[in-house]
Amino acid sequence: MNGGHCRVSGARSPVLASCSLQKMCSWMLSCCLALQHLAVQASLLCIFHLLLLPTLPEEPPHSQATSELLARSLFACGISTVLQTTLGSRLPLVHIPSFEYLVPAMVLSSHLSLGASIDRNGTAVASACRAPHCTVAGSWAALLQEVSGAVLVSGLVQLALGVSGVCGWAAQHCGPMVLAPSLSIIGLSAYKEAAFFCSTNWVIAVLLMLLTVTFSQHLGSCRLPFCAWPQAWRGSMEPSVPTLRTFSVLLPFAGVCILCAVLSHLHIPWESLDLAMAQMSWANTTFHAPWVRIPYTGEWGWPLLTPRALAVGIAMAIGCSMNSVGCYVLCGRLLRAPWLPPDTCNRGLCTEGLGSLLAGLLGAPGGTAASIANACAAGLTQTGSRLSVQASALACVVLGMSPRLVGLLTRIPLAVHGGVLCITYAVAVGTGISYFQYADIDSGRNIFIVGFAMFMALLVPRWFGSALAHLATGWVPLDLLFLSLLMAPVVLTGSLSFLLENTVSGTLEERGLLFELGPWRAGVGDCHAHGERGKASQAYGLPPGLSKLLPSSCKAFPCCFLCPRSEEEEEKEDEEEGSRATEEGTTAPEEETHLLPRTGSGEPQPPRRTSETVMAAWTQWPDSAECGCLMVDQHCAPKTACEPLCS
Repeated sequence: MNGGHCRVSGARSPVLASCSLQKMCSWMLSCCLALQHLAVQASLLCIFHLLLLPTLPEEPPHSQATSELLARSLFACGISTVLQTTLGSRLPLVHIPSFEYLVPAMVLSSHLSLGASIDRNGTAVASACRAPHCTVAGSWAALLQEVSGAVLVSGLVQLALGVSGVCGWAAQHCGPMVLAPSLSIIGLSAYKEAAFFCSTNWVIAVLLMLLTVTFSQHLGSCRLPFCAWPQAWRGSMEPSVPTLRTFSVLLPFAGVCILCAVLSHLHIPWESLDLAMAQMSWANTTFHAPWVRIPYTGEWGWPLLTPRALAVGIAMAIGCSMNSVGCYVLCGRLLRAPWLPPDTCNRGLCTEGLGSLLAGLLGAPGGTAASIANACAAGLTQTGSRLSVQASALACVVLGMSPRLVGLLTRIPLAVHGGVLCITYAVAVGTGISYFQYADIDSGRNIFIVGFAMFMALLVPRWFGSALAHLATGWVPLDLLFLSLLMAPVVLTGSLSFLLENTVSGTLEERGLLFELGPWRAGVGDCHAHGERGKASQAYGLPPGLSKLLPSSCKAFPCCFLCPRSEEEEEKEDEEEGSRATEEGTTAPEEETHLLPRTGSGEPQPPRRTSETVMAAWTQWPDSAECGCLMVDQHCAPKTACEPLCS
């Protein structure tokens, strides 16, 4: 699996030249971009808590409890984001409690609330919990401790998946027919939540979407002459940037929020809340929150590690790991970053595990995972500044120590949350669909794999959501584990597409592996093997001070899957792959059904049947008639016939 593809010479890069992964933009521009990331992150954070808190018992918490929960989550996400951009995948990714944490947490909280609920006649329902700590099972804080215990378990599992190298191995064996449906479902899985929040006021939501589309698409090339930014390290001025496109999320977000504030000040009714939405409104719970309170572990009690929390935590870790790997691919493709090495995925998942550990110890109801919405916002605005994400993370840490300031986030209109979901997750759907171009989508095999995986990912959660009593194995933790996994569309799509793609017979052309071994690796423009590794090292490499300490420590098991390999090891592996390819050169391409080849090498692969699509893209090289047809990037198509000319 590759997070992006090499840029062909002459193609326009979508990333701002002054704000890419390798180049540092000015501090002023970074602060503005950090504010944009913070706005999207705050919206997703509010959505998570707005959907989760109503599933807890109806016992009203203290007036400042909601703000303190938001502050703790924001504090943990800020630290996790700093670790991700410094020691993890190094992609400009913001961390939030993703929807993959929300579904298992809602399953667990609904089960715990059911044990202490009261029916309409006032009769207490018998609790299924028999543990000693269940004497206060109905309290809001006790149930939150068990949810935090599940978050703690998920962090440990994610850390184990990253250190063991499982994440990197699985990522390297995901081709276009796995990435396309998985990324598409990641985007489509949020449509219910988007419609739910947009329903409070469709005019406000549509206005936000209309402004964002206009600024990013129709006016994306407009450059304002007065928007010149000072260089980060020099005194000169950068050329004016396309301001409307660069801030196509922040400007509509701020403008619509100001409009809603003005309407509220003038006592003009603009938000229609039904009973369910009114119960979720928390605008009056922030006035008594303290200005400064540094979160610390154990303040609200230690997380409860029960069998239920263990089962739900495992489901959280599996779903969030799949979501995070998809987010790495999504971000890399939108920013046209080099392909993702396995160690990059492993390090990224480890940092998310550490962030979830911290969130669980602080008592937060959700862990930390890469934000799909922020990655899509970076692609929509075409900015990939790592410095802006780090500045946003520092702002999260500071805000997390002030529940009163975090309480201001609860004043964001609910319709704005819905508009943000519609804009950002639509980019994820489009990115997933774009991967179909690398495979033969007219193949009956591929049509079935994509249709079956996506349909079942939408059907199964719907069925279990409306009929929870249908799943009963006799042991409650096992029921919660299966229910949490089967109600996560990302888990279903990723598992089904990965299984079918690697077990159903198909040619390399059908599966998109001819393109997988071509445009995304060596062989396009200047993206040769060593050049591609150099670009990957610049984009995902660890800080120079830390990389000097790694060669001696990366040979042991705990770090061997987290550290980049040396050039000598890469060359040795290339030689082994080349010799293996020579030995297996007689294998018919139509019989290939094994897992995807490893993508770390740039050596030529065994001769395979040429795709008709690729053949149509070849052009004639007038200076060498005997060489025949050549590809557009002037690499020889028949390598053996053109060896003298292509050497």
